[in-house]
Amino acid sequence: MSSKRKKNRGSSRGIGQSYPEEQSHNPYLKAAILEVVDNQLRDGDPPETRQTLKRLMAAGYSEQQAREKIGSAVVSEIWGILHEKKPFDRVRFVGLLEELS
Repeated sequence: MSSKRKKNRGSSRGIGQSYPEEQSHNPYLKAAILEVVDNQLRDGDPPETRQTLKRLMAAGYSEQQAREKIGSAVVSEIWGILHEKKPFDRVRFVGLLEELS
């Protein structure tokens, strides 16, 4: 049997999409998070996102790696919003960006 067998991961849109068994993440969710990062960079809101991208790239990360690191801060903020049932907190989000290295 092929090691690239597809696995069904649920039935909701995006979640129910199949992807290779050996992947440890949902590529559709990753793409959505990176789209949020790209929108922040394009709109310059918050400006700290672009500053963080430049800082991470100056530290030796590729642009893709830096965007993914910023995406992890986006995920943390989304988790905080959902878990704590609080609105977006810009100060908290900027703090998450500042912690990236």
